[in-house]
Amino acid sequence: MRHETRYVHRGDLERRRAKVRRWRMLLSSGAIGAVVLLLGAQITNERMAVASTYSFGLPGESRRLRDELDAARGELELAQAQLERANQILAFSTRYRISADIATSIYDIALAEGLEPDLAFRLVKVESQFNEKATSPVGAVGLTQLMPATAGYFQKGITKKQLYDRETNLRIGFRYLRTLINQYDGDLKLALLVYNRGPAAVERARAAGLDPANGYDRMVAGGYRGSGVVD
Repeated sequence: MRHETRYVHRGDLERRRAKVRRWRMLLSSGAIGAVVLLLGAQITNERMAVASTYSFGLPGESRRLRDELDAARGELELAQAQLERANQILAFSTRYRISADIATSIYDIALAEGLEPDLAFRLVKVESQFNEKATSPVGAVGLTQLMPATAGYFQKGITKKQLYDRETNLRIGFRYLRTLINQYDGDLKLALLVYNRGPAAVERARAAGLDPANGYDRMVAGGYRGSGVVD
């Protein structure tokens, strides 16, 4: 009876797994993708239950089922992390009324560069209003409004044309801000002012005993309570 029951459970599991694979091929990301992840998590939970129920028996069988249980737990943790990422991206996409595609790039690259996503979205909004082709009168380029000379410190030989590439612009812009936060010992206000005004102008003001603030830091980080960086 135990073997027959296990066979039925596994048969159901395989059919559901096949169904999830078909949905993952057919459906896009975003909210629908989150539903797929939930279905995957449900299947993983069932695998965990099956492995736990039949973990008693012959020593070899018990070890195998314990291995399946450990693998199922790992899959569940991964599915939960993917679902949390999808939820965060969807929330930012909704808040700023931008495509999930752009929101995904900002979110993932911010984390890869050690920048807190909330700050990253704020920066891009103020700098370019999420316009990948934005160009300022002084020649700042793209989503994070990088000056080609500044970008050259992080990627030698980079061209202005290359800075219009979304991934490249976000990567260098976020790396620059993260570098400034570290350089000024976590002083986010000062780092943002240097990002906006340039280090020379800020240091001149400070050397003269003046406040270098011009309101930019409040535009980006008004109401923000984070440190700006992630470990």
